[in-house]
Amino acid sequence: MMKEFLHDNRIFYNPIEFAMAHIGGTWKIPIILCLRNGPVRYGDLKKSIPHISDKMLFTQLRELEEKQMVVKHTFSEKPPRVEYELTPKAIKALPLIDQFTAYGISLMSDAGII
Repeated sequence: MMKEFLHDNRIFYNPIEFAMAHIGGTWKIPIILCLRNGPVRYGDLKKSIPHISDKMLFTQLRELEEKQMVVKHTFSEKPPRVEYELTPKAIKALPLIDQFTAYGISLMSDAGII
């Protein structure tokens, strides 16, 4: 059993909880998956993720930036262009996200949802 630890003024009790602080929640994984094939502009992200509000997308992108999972590139053009891209830290999470997706589909199948 791992001893709890403090990070960013929050107590964590295991490494899975710590990992989920980086990628957990309703919107972070869909954002990461939209960025898996390379940089994407904000508007294209918004179009790719149904039901996410502008405020929520902005908030989640900022949190992913703070956790160093996403980097924001701002181009000084007229009009300004902004793109988001996964960092190596986020790219390492992709196989895990794929496994969780497969596990979730299996659970949905078992429950008769699909």
